[in-house]
Amino acid sequence: MMKFRFRRQGTDPQREKIKQELFAFNKTVEHGFPHQPSALAFDPKLQLMAIGTKSGAIKVYGAPGVEFTGLHKDTTAVTQIHFLPGQGRLLSLLDDNTIHLWELVAGAPREIRVMRPCVSKLSSATRVTVLLLLRSCDLLCIGTEGGGVYFLQLPRLSLKDNHTLLQDQVTQSLPDDYRCGKSLGPVESLQEHPQQSGKILIGYSRGLVVLWDLSTRHADQLFLGKQQLESLVWERTGNLFVSSHNDGGYSVWPVTSGNTCSHQPVTSTIPYGPFPCKAISKILWRTTQTGSPVLLYSGGMPRASYGDRHCLTIQQDKDHVTLDFTSRVIDFFTVHSTEPEKEFDDPSALVVLLEEELVVIDLQTPGWPSLPTPYLAPLHSSAITCSCHISSVPPKLWERLVNAGKAQQGRQHTHRSWPICGGKNLAPPPKQQELLLTGHEDGTVRFWDASGVALTPLYKLSTANVFHTDCDPSEDPQDPSDDPDMQQEEEWPPFRKVGCFDPYSDDPRLGIQKISLCKYSNKLVVAGTAGQVIVLGLSDERSDHLVDVSVVDLLQDREGFTWKGHDRLEPRLKPAPFPPGFQPLVLVQCLPPASVTAVALHAEWNLIAFGTSHGFGLFDYHRRNAVLARCTLHPNDSLAMEGPLSRVKSLKKSLRQSFRRIRKSRVSGKKRTITTPTSKVQEANAALAEQEEVAPVQRRIEPRSADDSLSGVVRCLCFADTFLRDGTHHGPTLWAGTNSGSVYAYALEVPGVGTGRVCERGGASESSVCVEAVLGKEIQLMHRAPVVSICVLDGRGKPLPDPYEASQDLAITPDMTNAHSVLIASEEQLKVFSLPKVSAKTKFKLTAHEGCRVRKVALVVFSSTAQEDYSEHTLVCLTNLGDMHLFNIPGLRPQVRYDCIRKEDISGIASCVFTKNGQGEKLLIVTNCCLCVVPTGFYLISPSEYERFSLSAKVITEPLFSVQLDRPLEPTPASDGTTTQPQANGTHKNQMALFHSWAPDSLDFTFTGQTEEPPSSLSSPILDTPLDSPLSCADLTLDSTGELTVEDVRDFLTTVDEAENNLKNIKEEEGRSTGILIN
Repeated sequence: MMKFRFRRQGTDPQREKIKQELFAFNKTVEHGFPHQPSALAFDPKLQLMAIGTKSGAIKVYGAPGVEFTGLHKDTTAVTQIHFLPGQGRLLSLLDDNTIHLWELVAGAPREIRVMRPCVSKLSSATRVTVLLLLRSCDLLCIGTEGGGVYFLQLPRLSLKDNHTLLQDQVTQSLPDDYRCGKSLGPVESLQEHPQQSGKILIGYSRGLVVLWDLSTRHADQLFLGKQQLESLVWERTGNLFVSSHNDGGYSVWPVTSGNTCSHQPVTSTIPYGPFPCKAISKILWRTTQTGSPVLLYSGGMPRASYGDRHCLTIQQDKDHVTLDFTSRVIDFFTVHSTEPEKEFDDPSALVVLLEEELVVIDLQTPGWPSLPTPYLAPLHSSAITCSCHISSVPPKLWERLVNAGKAQQGRQHTHRSWPICGGKNLAPPPKQQELLLTGHEDGTVRFWDASGVALTPLYKLSTANVFHTDCDPSEDPQDPSDDPDMQQEEEWPPFRKVGCFDPYSDDPRLGIQKISLCKYSNKLVVAGTAGQVIVLGLSDERSDHLVDVSVVDLLQDREGFTWKGHDRLEPRLKPAPFPPGFQPLVLVQCLPPASVTAVALHAEWNLIAFGTSHGFGLFDYHRRNAVLARCTLHPNDSLAMEGPLSRVKSLKKSLRQSFRRIRKSRVSGKKRTITTPTSKVQEANAALAEQEEVAPVQRRIEPRSADDSLSGVVRCLCFADTFLRDGTHHGPTLWAGTNSGSVYAYALEVPGVGTGRVCERGGASESSVCVEAVLGKEIQLMHRAPVVSICVLDGRGKPLPDPYEASQDLAITPDMTNAHSVLIASEEQLKVFSLPKVSAKTKFKLTAHEGCRVRKVALVVFSSTAQEDYSEHTLVCLTNLGDMHLFNIPGLRPQVRYDCIRKEDISGIASCVFTKNGQGEKLLIVTNCCLCVVPTGFYLISPSEYERFSLSAKVITEPLFSVQLDRPLEPTPASDGTTTQPQANGTHKNQMALFHSWAPDSLDFTFTGQTEEPPSSLSSPILDTPLDSPLSCADLTLDSTGELTVEDVRDFLTTVDEAENNLKNIKEEEGRSTGILIN
């Protein structure tokens, strides 16, 4: 009898076509605050804001939903950004002393627009310190460390030698007593005259300010400052300007036509003197119709008392506010009138870019309150510890959450419109509302609107007022006078706390570890670091009540175990005030108070399950009684008793174990040195036997020891209505999986289940009957790999619906006539068991086949792009290598594999969470996997932002908007000689292209090797240009949904000879008629 062990299956063309209609991996949009911002710019005509980062990224934002990204070739910090107003172009200065010109274009996803100069090492004398773009947008002024000012013609970025101003030319016109043989220092500031074009202010570090006329190449006036200069700003009429200095003061200088040399300013003030103060790094002067100008400046704090504060001051007449931030001020600007015909600036808003957040101040409302940000909210305001995604949120729940969030804001925020409103969001309204819940280290849960491109904060829940902490919150959290954002301390300077970034936690035990929300019953469960599990209900009214407390001992009086970790949080013994929103109903305290590792909520049965490193429990929150407590500790698992905060004991134990391993290895090494030919033969035979037992395509996986530390950690919990006792009667069950590969299945007796739907407010007879739990099955996986996920499948092999979905006809009724099965996913393999016998049906050894381990698992449904009524349930696995593997269920046959996250990005892999709308997001912290319905995900790309990706070919969330540009008819380099073709949906993939880049290579700023591609198509004024993709470029323009390879750009590279020919043809191309870039 012949036995075929290996059968290679052929490729089915029909199945491959179906896969293409179901699956597609795309990175769609980035959420959160840019990591390590370093530069800021604003286009007053297009109302667009740009932020540059230390990694070389440029992110442009407009109205909510209008955002795109560009990326320089090298990961070099962006030090300055300047918009060409109205043109959709911007200049960027990098830390490597290169200048790049970008433009917004609409083109094919892989279209490349690139100019490559020859960049060489620079001397310190030519290092660029400041850029000034003239209002005509045809000339760029460059100040350097050597004191020289150079001029580049735009958009070619060609040097104008006849305009170069060296420091020696300025020194010759200075009085002899001011020269003193000292250098003027670097150029610190360049400012164009607001009324007379062609005249610029040049400020040198030593304190000298020169009003230079570009047409006559002559100094109209000299201002002989004696204090080190930091910044300059013109008054709107041009009759005076203001300079700020490193001594914490500022000076006002008059500009007169008759006086060629000014020795003293009109006024000089040190606002926070007389003691030594820090430098005022930037100052703005804005005129108003009321007569009193608005003065804004950063820094200037007294060194001794407030030198560590990050502050920005706003002054107008007698009003004086010092905004106190929790992170460093990077830059700021005002949104004000820039039309020449207007007489006053009349600033409407102040935008402050901080190191960790963006703050916008309303300058038109008395008191200057802050504006809530519709995007760029700091997700990491407190360290994120867990997350949860909810799709298809019911409208009633959504409305109540929005109202609760508005009630929280009170008077701390103004309700004026968002001042950065450039572009037009063309994305249709979301078909469903999506929530992203993030748990934080300070005990808060934040609710975010994740329905579209912009991630908007909705509501914040705090659990700290349930407990007594070292810093208890105020008794009236809604009292505006107690709000730190509004209160003004009775001291000088008049500080006001602004911003929400607060990385410090009053008590680390408050940290939220797990979140579970039932969107139909409005019940929320949050579990924390100190073993606290809180059940909350949604209320529209303020309430003062006492929270019920129940204690569950998971050790069950087992001997030999002593908890050595942190203490439990002490609950409040008196009624506490709770604002509208989610309010606590009952607190379940696990003992020992270890961090909660898993939680499950079944609101239809009024049950919650929770697990720690010691065991798991079951609690009936309606009847307020504990149903089950099961200890999962191994006798040798003493490390679980030390807790995450007991670092000293853990260190001692780890050192002890390390020495034991070393001693054991030395002893075994000595024994191995004494070998005989017989022993060698036996070892060879044993190795041969092992090779024969394992299939050639598999790796041998050694079983794990039962003595491994933390083997009792509960990794996952699951409720299911299925067959456990026999094949004819189904009922409620609870499933739990541990770190040692153990699975426990309990049959539950829930009053009312089987005779009708459970009512939360049942009768007296029903309330008197308690829920019971009986152990039905106990499974031990052979290799003792940690159980990552458990899911019960119905008779059709589909996942069971969520609570209330089947009873309220919100989902297809599960098949209860055929036999059910359970899918158990461990770190090493996927396996399906039949129920109730628990016999293995099929499995896939992922570790043996691929050499990777399962990190996240989700059951999702994919809809076809070709057939509206066709969909498939699929198992999605994220591995420790960053790969995404998709399997069909219940057969567990591999479908596709995608490279999602870099394998070196450990935090990104650990933080990946799947959503319920066909996409994914990469969060900043380690979270549980979510069993979802549609393939979406998020994963971490920096400590403050995460990227959204989609696995579905049909469901995708990406930007779709238009920007109206007023761009001159300049030749635009293109990748080929054809105009771009529309995409399938009738729109174009928008990108931000690197139009030119420039770098000096010597003291006289000459450069060589600049190459350009022939401008086969010319840009023209673009009206309502559809932009439907995140922008991504790195000296190359490409779609952000793909990875850049050498093959992608090889065809677009030119040789030196081709570049020279291209340069010769530029003038010929300028004479051609303009071609429309977009059909």
